[in-house]
Amino acid sequence: MTTKAVMTIYISAASDLMSEREALARMIAALPVTLGWRIVQTPIADVEPLDLEALGSADLYFLVMGSDIRAPVGLEWLMARRVRGSAAAYLKRGVPRTPAAQVFINDRSMVWQTFGDVADLSSQVQGVLTEHLVRHAIQYALTPDEIAALEALPASDTATDRAGRGEEAGHSAVILSRERFEPSGGVVVDE
Repeated sequence: MTTKAVMTIYISAASDLMSEREALARMIAALPVTLGWRIVQTPIADVEPLDLEALGSADLYFLVMGSDIRAPVGLEWLMARRVRGSAAAYLKRGVPRTPAAQVFINDRSMVWQTFGDVADLSSQVQGVLTEHLVRHAIQYALTPDEIAALEALPASDTATDRAGRGEEAGHSAVILSRERFEPSGGVVVDE
């Protein structure tokens, strides 16, 4: 089995869910592992291309639905289902839905997990992600200390608790750790 130094996560969420997109990216980046992350998110602007390669090769795929289904989220969902057969789908509670959203939500092939706010969503996704990492610890070359730190995460320990607030985390990004990667260029960001 080959080990992976970078985990790819695809998040399908429309632009009306920027807070959720940002919270998920920050939660992922703040996990206590030295693993590198490639976080790919639904393009916001019409000029951004859809990353079909990332969609097809993502280790995990998350769909987050608010009040409406917007392009290209539906296409991302269909492609993800075709490639991996399953994906995690989260539905925001307490928001009015458009008729198109109602049809999409009622698709029988989807099992929705509901969430109330950003912290609730982050906590649920963190649980899925942590379980995946621990189950595939050898594949990701996680150390015993990293596994223990993941297993010790409390359910309420979300990105908003640890990473603070900020902007611009709702877009696709690559995050590498100093422990596993020696940068040859770019900017090193200290916490």
